[in-house]
Amino acid sequence: MHISAKADYAARALLELAREPARPLTCEAIASAQQIPFRFLKSVVGELRRAGLVRSQRGCEGGYWLGRPADGITLLDVVRAVDGELLSLRGEPLAGLDYPGAASGLPGVWRQVEADAAALLGGTTVAALLPAGVGGHTGRKGAA
Repeated sequence: MHISAKADYAARALLELAREPARPLTCEAIASAQQIPFRFLKSVVGELRRAGLVRSQRGCEGGYWLGRPADGITLLDVVRAVDGELLSLRGEPLAGLDYPGAASGLPGVWRQVEADAAALLGGTTVAALLPAGVGGHTGRKGAA
């Protein structure tokens, strides 16, 4: 399995924004705090904005904020916003995958991997990943 740099950077950017949700952050501040290449982050934040996960304001008081509460943004939302499909095989979605003969059971395994990953990522919010007491969050409950 491959986790793209875009998905990793997008999640880290959202966590940085969730850390202090009352004030906007510039891409420069996020890139510096998370040690992410600025130019790459600009395009990632643009994709997050188009997906509604961040909002922006121009000007000297401007920057980026979360587009919705941190407890309403899952890692699955993040991955789909920047990568599209969660898992693909040679760039194709797994839904229509079919093999003949001895390999006929393999597509079901790949689809189960995708379903399990979607369940984990869909059940993990940005808020749940914040350290206790950060961004108004009190920490993860019962998660390992």
